[in-house]
Amino acid sequence: MRVVVTGATGNVGTALLRELARRHHTLVGVARRDPRSGPGDRGPDGVPVDVRWHTADVGTDPLDSVLAGADALVHLAWMFQPTHDPDTTWRANAVGTRNVLAAASRAGVGVVVCASSVAAYSPSLDDEPVDESWPTDGPSPASYCREKAYVERALDAFEATHPDVRVVRVRPAFVFQRSAASEQRRIFGAPGLRPWMLDRRLLPVLPVPAGLRLQTVHADDLARVYAETVERPVRGAFNVAADGVLRRDELGEIFGARTVEAPQSVARAALEGAWRVRLAGAPGYLFDALLRVPVLATARAKTELGWQPRHGAAEALAEMVTGAREGAGDSTPPLQPDSTRL
Repeated sequence: MRVVVTGATGNVGTALLRELARRHHTLVGVARRDPRSGPGDRGPDGVPVDVRWHTADVGTDPLDSVLAGADALVHLAWMFQPTHDPDTTWRANAVGTRNVLAAASRAGVGVVVCASSVAAYSPSLDDEPVDESWPTDGPSPASYCREKAYVERALDAFEATHPDVRVVRVRPAFVFQRSAASEQRRIFGAPGLRPWMLDRRLLPVLPVPAGLRLQTVHADDLARVYAETVERPVRGAFNVAADGVLRRDELGEIFGARTVEAPQSVARAALEGAWRVRLAGAPGYLFDALLRVPVLATARAKTELGWQPRHGAAEALAEMVTGAREGAGDSTPPLQPDSTRL
């Protein structure tokens, strides 16, 4: 199959290229920044990947020629930062998704797979896992959640007007891998946070907000879900998360630190204050979302896609934490490694 992947140089995109290459698909990668790779070059993590690259901004650039002749589209392009400029993220994420869907319609693409998120789901304050029928109105007013909920509505409208197109939406938990560690440190951490500051010896105590629970999935495991949705005749939404839910004790083990429980109000106020003076990458509204997102039930992915995660929740997060400490990255522009010496 000829598969077009937008956001192909990011965390999930690089993992998906590796997976689709192993399955011998013809690959077209779309990214805002040129990865300076071409047919026959070695791709992410040194895996040989034959990709035809197109440099394009999905929010503004025409995509009809890129999608011409495509059998399937996997839309992963997403911009988390700048959180202080919601107009920019709205153009890239909401308008960009609408533009991609319109171009796919004009090009006659028969399979559209779109990245959604656990952050599209409406709040849930207990630990009862929810399936894909849970409402998708977002858990907080944070731009990321609002834009993910908008994408869900855009997909609803697209499905209603294109019944002949097989539409799939994938709703993963938090996605980690070693090669994306530096990028995620830059996205979510303080601008001045350096890899050496994450040394276990400098982090003897880890404050954990009361009630925090976290699901994760390794990017390679998520990539296999995307590949299966491309290949199998499935429709609709799929929750994706590794086995296990991380709480205070598990986080302490991963970070190698003694944990203390922090009141939610104190943690939120500290994050919001740091974000306002640009010492943190995530605003308080995103903290609200983190505490309200539901626990994902993943039975549909396991049953209909034959999927089983190969990495546990703690393993996926630990791989990112270790990678962030070591300045790990990849060759694509978003995943450039950090210097560990600064």
